[in-house]
Amino acid sequence: MQKFTLHKGLVAPMDRENVDTDAIIPKQFLKSIKKTGFGPNLFDEWRYLDHGEPGQDPASRKPNPDFVLNQSRYAGASILIARKNFGCGSSREHAPWALDQYGFRAILAPSFADIFFNNSFKNGLLPIVLPEATMDLLFNETLAFPGYELTIDLDKQVILRPQGEEIPFDVQAFRKFCLLNGFDDIGLTLRQADKIKAFEAERLATKPWLAHTL
Repeated sequence: MQKFTLHKGLVAPMDRENVDTDAIIPKQFLKSIKKTGFGPNLFDEWRYLDHGEPGQDPASRKPNPDFVLNQSRYAGASILIARKNFGCGSSREHAPWALDQYGFRAILAPSFADIFFNNSFKNGLLPIVLPEATMDLLFNETLAFPGYELTIDLDKQVILRPQGEEIPFDVQAFRKFCLLNGFDDIGLTLRQADKIKAFEAERLATKPWLAHTL
């Protein structure tokens, strides 16, 4: 999992409430058993005018010119600002995969659906909860100033606006530790690899019959 320490990026506004996971990555793209390749289909039904299916060449699609991520001023955005209850709906882990693989590193919103919130941390995506008044300020500034960027310092738990003002945010200590070090669940387990190997060797030495299968 990619570490998250200090990130500066272009901001894109998703000015909708209750953005559900089916909108983030529509159901037909869940057929894939791979964990990669979801970025081109992020917000597929909003992003394109034609119906999408797995394996289509994005260059052959009809982009929706009114959708925010298709506007040139937001090309390359890596920070998404959103409204309340982002990530509601079904508990598909593909949603944070698609956001991450599109290029987003952080999502800022007044609230998130619980499962999406948890899945985001496990996949290297930082969801930050901020008051609605603060989100209104960020939306206004993003819309008013093309090329609007924010800097997120996870270690200090602050967001830096272009003028230098700091916006503090909370993050649970264990989740912060995992993101700063790039540890997903597997990575956390592998930190104990030597102990696991030692345990298995000792168990095999004392109970050799466990090595045999019927």
